[in-house]
Amino acid sequence: MSEVLQKPLITEKLTRLQEEGKYAFKVDKYATKADIKQAVLDRYPEVEVKKVNTMIMPSKPKGRFTASGYVEGRAKVWKKAIVTLKEGEIDFFSEI
Repeated sequence: MSEVLQKPLITEKLTRLQEEGKYAFKVDKYATKADIKQAVLDRYPEVEVKKVNTMIMPSKPKGRFTASGYVEGRAKVWKKAIVTLKEGEIDFFSEI
């Protein structure tokens, strides 16, 4: 299995959830909730994970206009995890 936590997700809605202690990550499609919890604890040792929710994000049709005409395709299927913390806070911007 590749790296479990691929990247944090930062959107307007997910930023509001951070105030409640919930953080979202794009994760490996085959990672289990236990794998995700352990990966969060390994990367952020100062936090305590309360719960992990996962969801498979479906493929979406994508397309664009190019010089040779319209090109159709589909986005990949990916997995999102929402991690609820008991205590502690994750600062995504200090990692950059």
